[in-house]
Amino acid sequence: MENFARLLKESWTLVEEDRERLSAHFYARLFLLDPELRKLFPVQMSGQGNRILEAIVTATQTVGDPESFDEYLRALGRDHRKYHVEATHYETMGVALLDALRSTAGDGWNLEYDQAWREAYASICEKMLAGAEADENPPFWHAEVLTHERHGPDTAVLTVRALQHPLPWKAGQYVSVEAPRYHPRVWRTYSVANAPNDDNVLEFHVRTPGGAAGWLSGALVRRTKPGDLLRVAAPMGSMTLDRSSARDILCVAGGVGLAPIKALVEELISFNRTRWVHVFYGARRPEELYGLAGLEDLVSAHPWLSVTPACSEDLNFDGELGDISDVVTRYGPWTTHDCYVSGSAPMVRATLRALAADEVPPEHIRYDTFGNL
Repeated sequence: MENFARLLKESWTLVEEDRERLSAHFYARLFLLDPELRKLFPVQMSGQGNRILEAIVTATQTVGDPESFDEYLRALGRDHRKYHVEATHYETMGVALLDALRSTAGDGWNLEYDQAWREAYASICEKMLAGAEADENPPFWHAEVLTHERHGPDTAVLTVRALQHPLPWKAGQYVSVEAPRYHPRVWRTYSVANAPNDDNVLEFHVRTPGGAAGWLSGALVRRTKPGDLLRVAAPMGSMTLDRSSARDILCVAGGVGLAPIKALVEELISFNRTRWVHVFYGARRPEELYGLAGLEDLVSAHPWLSVTPACSEDLNFDGELGDISDVVTRYGPWTTHDCYVSGSAPMVRATLRALAADEVPPEHIRYDTFGNL
């Protein structure tokens, strides 16, 4: 197994600096092999179209530790049902992937690499198909937008109700969302900002970054209104509470990274009596702390909860100043806490470094990031 994992990582170094070429070759080959597959993808392939390839590649890199990632792969298979992916499609994708890897790697590719990727992909497909076949839920849920609140030019908080079937999720998880009225076949992940409830209502915090990557977020922020129908796919993610733990809790949120942190706090309200919970909530400017008032309402009702807001660019802010990772460090140590971190990739990276410097055990840290680490 060690040699197998080594071959995968070693061969990946031949192509990782040329992902655009790898992606272009993969999709060109895929649609040549089966033109009908093009209908499963967005009209504009930029960014969104690469999600399946990225998922396959990421999963392949985990095959060296199959036990740890078995549930991840099964969840990935369940999630891919929303794309209407079938067993025969996996075979076609495998052919296209190997062809793209060989072409992109060039003379550095060899038979050992080829066989390692074949075996890895076969193992991935087996687990993903098993996850898809065992799932009794629908591929996605239709959901009606109930409320929509704007917070500045680029942020919105909206609630939706899943229709027809109960949608099971845990606080801290995320789901894929599609707005077929505006951008059909474009899916993007958003954390659920509330704990599970009997009303089947989910809350999302959405910020649009602009550009092609923000098409769906832009529609959800600027165009979506109550009564619109969205599609919501099965929940994923492991940034969930460990109810068996007696450790106090540190939550660090940046921007709309508040969403899963808010959900975790709501779940804690339902059962916590003994664990202190410290929430650090950061943004660049005060107006971006859109959820602060709601958090302060929770603090007034629950003495075990504290909230510390911070701004990094407004020196007149009546609170902590600086990047949220630095603010958290000033309040430490956090060595004996369960830690939850959510926000942009740079913010999460900085906070994880701070927690590592504080010698927080890695198994006590869970995080969710919007972008690649």
